[in-house]
Amino acid sequence: MIKTGFHHLLRDAARKFPTNPAISFGAETMAYTDLWKGVLGLAAELGDMDLGRDDRVAVYLEKRPETVTTLFGISAAGGVFVPINPLLRPHQVAFILVDSGASILVTSADRLALLAPSLGTAPNLKHVIVTDAGDLPVLPGIEVHAWTGRPAPDGFRPHEPLDVDLAAILYTSGSTGQPKGVVLSHRNLLVGAESVSHYLCNSDRDVILSALPLSFDAGLSQLTTAFLVGAHVVLLNYLLPQDVPRLCLRHGVTGITAVPPLWIQLADITWPDAARQQLRYFANTGGRMPKAVLDRLRWQFPQATPFLMYGLTEAFRSTYLDPAEIDCRPDSIGKAIPNAEILVLRPDGRPCEPGEEGELVHRGALVAQGYWKDPARTAERFRALPGTEQNWRPAEIAVFSGDIVRRDEDGFLYYVGRRDEMIKTSGYRVSPTEIEEAAFETCLVQDAVAVGLEDERLGQRVVLVASPLGAGPLDIVALLNGMRQRLPLYMMPSQILERPSIPRSPNGKFDRVLLRQELAP
Repeated sequence: MIKTGFHHLLRDAARKFPTNPAISFGAETMAYTDLWKGVLGLAAELGDMDLGRDDRVAVYLEKRPETVTTLFGISAAGGVFVPINPLLRPHQVAFILVDSGASILVTSADRLALLAPSLGTAPNLKHVIVTDAGDLPVLPGIEVHAWTGRPAPDGFRPHEPLDVDLAAILYTSGSTGQPKGVVLSHRNLLVGAESVSHYLCNSDRDVILSALPLSFDAGLSQLTTAFLVGAHVVLLNYLLPQDVPRLCLRHGVTGITAVPPLWIQLADITWPDAARQQLRYFANTGGRMPKAVLDRLRWQFPQATPFLMYGLTEAFRSTYLDPAEIDCRPDSIGKAIPNAEILVLRPDGRPCEPGEEGELVHRGALVAQGYWKDPARTAERFRALPGTEQNWRPAEIAVFSGDIVRRDEDGFLYYVGRRDEMIKTSGYRVSPTEIEEAAFETCLVQDAVAVGLEDERLGQRVVLVASPLGAGPLDIVALLNGMRQRLPLYMMPSQILERPSIPRSPNGKFDRVLLRQELAP
């Protein structure tokens, strides 16, 4: 059957591999046919809540079977799923609920207790589904439902979308401080699954570890690439490095995708021989893999093929390095993934020469639809590609990444840096403005500037330069404690430096370039 919807990945897998394990979590394993039945049941319940086509449903859960069921159930009901990183604080979640206009929220009892004081700011929110409820709370103007797990009624038919219909909104940090919602179509998700699964050579014999958040495009990809081929996904809410080898041994994991900070931890622990030998591939995303770590992983997993990948939420995956090239080009981000073209362009839109630095521009079926309700920022990043206009059609829209790269004589790409001020740490793009706002809200600082400094483990580490408000020294302990109430751990500064004043550029803005130069080792 033709796949036009995100949930068709699971539908077709349930037909072709009904008894294959689809997901495992803790001691529980669900076969494809059982997972699909749960998806249809939830889709029917969402329909009873008057979920309409393109209505948004927010999902604020850690990884568990209900999370997977919800993502695919929303699609089967005709809605748009909005997965929220479980590390985010309540005020950040509330912003996404308001910005997305979500009418339904699926969450757990403990998370709802934290969110409840903020839900009044989300006027479109009408229903909350609680996955593990005891006594349901009373929320003004909101119906609260317990997760039932009921099957769909006889004759229920899931929604049949066009592949260009909206499927998901993934929120990523924005340069102005507030996160921005990247809008993805069903086609974006399906083509991404086909492309990545193709070069990873995934099959129904694979067991894939889901170690990244499902709100992260690479984390969601663990589900889509697996379900495309009937593979088995093991859900992991990461706790300790030692948990990973035990889980891999227990389930026979054959594929892992992670970000450099996690790989650095996994490279330095002891793995059971069976877990080491059964791994077929390991893949890196979210930042450059240090060569020493790559060498250690290749020794740790002698049977595994390494894949070094580059991507951005606005275009999912963009490049990967052919494993055969790793020894001679370990610093390269490779070439375009299947069904994508990567260009290196000058500011005037002309192609760069080999060795010349320019902006990475991605064209093809993976280019997202834009930023949710933000035409100005969409126009900045999603732009007409020069030379693609015809007298019978407008120019093709490509995504201009903001990343500076260069291409060598053989066509291999090398990452140089960011064009904007975004900080890339632990696989996340972090807004310096959001960190600075958290510092200002403590009422302890006069000025604050967050910058990213190169770090082998994190890609970049966050450093906050601040001047105290009023007389006396800056209370760094109180500042850190106050910021922890506003920011998830990955956004927190690794270091706070006190300065009586912070340098500014001639136009009066903080001189971030000068600060980075002064602070660089």
